[in-house]
Amino acid sequence: MRRILVLRGGALGDGIVALPALRELRSKWPAARIDLVGNAAVGGLAVSHGIINQTESPHTAPWHQLYASALDIGFREHLANYDCVISFWADPDGDIARVFPVRPRQIYLSADALPRTRPAARHFNALIQSITGSVAPDWIQLVPPRPVANLIAIHPGSGSPRKNWPLNRWEKIADWLRTTMCMNPVFILGEAEAALVPAAHFEVWRNLPLAELARRLATCRLFLGHDSGISHLAGAYCHAGLLLFGPTDPGIWAPPNPQFKVLGVDGELSAINVEQVRSRISAVLADQT
Repeated sequence: MRRILVLRGGALGDGIVALPALRELRSKWPAARIDLVGNAAVGGLAVSHGIINQTESPHTAPWHQLYASALDIGFREHLANYDCVISFWADPDGDIARVFPVRPRQIYLSADALPRTRPAARHFNALIQSITGSVAPDWIQLVPPRPVANLIAIHPGSGSPRKNWPLNRWEKIADWLRTTMCMNPVFILGEAEAALVPAAHFEVWRNLPLAELARRLATCRLFLGHDSGISHLAGAYCHAGLLLFGPTDPGIWAPPNPQFKVLGVDGELSAINVEQVRSRISAVLADQT
C-alpha cells in the first residue's frame, strides 16, 4: 500500500476518536503516504506526531465534488493516485459510494459517520481491521504526561449548553481546589465558551492554539470537564481526568483512557451537586498518591 486517503468529518472530538485507527494504518504501512480530509486541528496534530502525512479541510475545493453528479478530470486523476480510500463521511444518498473506486484495483471502504460502538473509537478500528488484520487500541496517548504536582485544568464548556455543568459550580470547585487542596486550578476557554467568564482571580487559558493547549495539558495532574472535544484532547495528553457526563452516553463518548473517570447522570448535569464532584476529585487524587 503506497497511498491511503481517509475521509473523516466532524469537530475536534470526532477526529480524535479516529486517531487510533489512523495510527494502526501507519503501523501497518509505515512508508505509505496517508492523507486525511477532515478536521484541520486534529489533522495538524496527527501530522506533528507522524500519524499522517497531510491534512485538508473538507470545506475546501474540490472535495465538495464527491457529492456532485460528476468529477473534474483533474480531481478524478488525483483520487486515482490512492491505492485505498476509507470514508467515514456521511453518505445518506450513496453519492460517495458511486464515485469509488475510480480505477481498477483501488480499495474503497466505508462506514457510518456516527459511531454507535462503546467506545466510539471501536467503530473506526473495526473498519481498519478489515484491511490491516490487526486490532487497534481504543485509545492512544500521544505523548507521555509530565504532570506538575498541583496543576489542574478545568474546561467548563462543550459543544452544547445541555452538556455543561453550571459555571458557578465549577468556580466553587476551583476555589476549593485552591484553598483547601492547595492546587492551582486553571480554566480552559475557547470560542465555544465566549459567554463564560470565570471570576477574575482565576487563571485562564483562552483561545490557545491546539498544539500549545495539548502541550500544557500534558503538564496537568488532573483534567476536569464534560463531553467535549477538549476532553478527548485531554484524554490523549493528560495524566488523569474526571468528566461530568449527561445526557450523552459516556460508554460511547468518554475518552477510554483508563485514568479518566466519569460522573454521569441520565438527565441534566445540574442534578450533580458540588459535594459529589469534590468527593470524586478527592478519590482520583488519592489514587495518584
